[in-house]
Amino acid sequence: MSNYIIRNAQIINEGKITSQDVLIRNQRIERVDGSFDVKFKAEEIDAAGLHLMPGIIDDQVHFREPGLTHKASIYTEARAGVAGGVTSFMEMPNTDPPACTLELLEQKYEIAARTSLANYSFYMGTNHHNIDELRKVDKTKICGIKIFMGSSTGDMLVDEPEVLERVFSERNDILIATHCEDDRLVKERTEIYKEKYGENIPMECHAEIRNEEVCLNSSKYAVELAKKFNSRLHVFHLSTADELQLFRNDIPLKDKRITAEICVHHLWFDKSDYEKLGSKIKCNPAIKEAHHKKALFEAMLDDRLDVIATDHAPHTAEEKANKYLKAPSGLPLIQHSLNMMLDFHQQGKISLERIIEKMCHAPAICFEVKDRGYIREGYFADMALMDLSKEYTVLGAPSPKANVLYKCGWSPLEGKTFKGQVVTTFVSGYPVYKNGTFDERNKGMRLEFAR
Repeated sequence: MSNYIIRNAQIINEGKITSQDVLIRNQRIERVDGSFDVKFKAEEIDAAGLHLMPGIIDDQVHFREPGLTHKASIYTEARAGVAGGVTSFMEMPNTDPPACTLELLEQKYEIAARTSLANYSFYMGTNHHNIDELRKVDKTKICGIKIFMGSSTGDMLVDEPEVLERVFSERNDILIATHCEDDRLVKERTEIYKEKYGENIPMECHAEIRNEEVCLNSSKYAVELAKKFNSRLHVFHLSTADELQLFRNDIPLKDKRITAEICVHHLWFDKSDYEKLGSKIKCNPAIKEAHHKKALFEAMLDDRLDVIATDHAPHTAEEKANKYLKAPSGLPLIQHSLNMMLDFHQQGKISLERIIEKMCHAPAICFEVKDRGYIREGYFADMALMDLSKEYTVLGAPSPKANVLYKCGWSPLEGKTFKGQVVTTFVSGYPVYKNGTFDERNKGMRLEFAR
């Protein structure tokens, strides 16, 4: 059956919490209203005591397919995301081979069409030689163009000013998303710490090697390029208080040409956590001192930072167990990003309405996603029902009660008990997840963009 009526839910949407019923018909939301009846057959879902929210749109994930599927796959990570209320994702190009041609990009779309339970889009990657491919990109068909202005996992660094200027000037009609770290400074500072510690660099030094200057230099340069060419710039994963000066909150998000994202781990962890978690929280840009975490949270609340995402980036436990120089950067988060934000809500730091704004509405506005991100009549029925009273503890492999769904089998949140859990997730009108089980008969859809 493809028709459903969700009854008695508390709907969190567009800055309000209201008690209404929702009719899903032919994959879309047909009616949002007080109690009503219909003359056709529809399965009724009693959501009394539950909250209904739009599905999360995660604008930055690494699902590792093709080429790195020993770490993750589009199937496994989309599945984990759906269990956490994520109904749409936008995935990075640093796979193997990197998605720097339209042909390689379309291969990823084909994989997702066959295997992804969530809706999907993929960034076109940039290198020093693919400007002709970037010119061919249809801005309505992909989420954006990704530039690694600082090297991270993979080999896609773009640091030649002439190339950057061509991209920012020639494709100022499509969103350009940047990873901003000054690669020259990272290399210089790595050598300093290698001289001091040899191969035994302490993991907490990651915050010092990839420090505030590394981030600010690169973010500032990206913003300067965007202003010069009136480009549509989105800066990923802000990690320092120093960078906040670059972003504004005096105009509506829909009118901004330069936007910024905060990831849940930069709100949750700080440098003191390296002592316990070590390489499990090694990521680029680095998790830094606690005062940055505080400033970033405030900037998220006052709209200098526009979107909350994950930068979900899994590696195997064996890979992460290496010493500093060989341990890869990145951590898996997509299954638990909503839980982390609900934890902040329970601490009194953020309202439910603001969580939904930053994780659901804002990505839809920022990327101009067509017909998603809200509980609105006519929109696709991407929604999650959650029980705010339900508790569960994150358990990874090899626990017999493991509930971590990432292919890598681990989480930096293991042992944490959260209050609040997704019980049902609808993707494009279908209940693909319900109380720990998945219905995989229907796959997600390719996102479209109203640009």
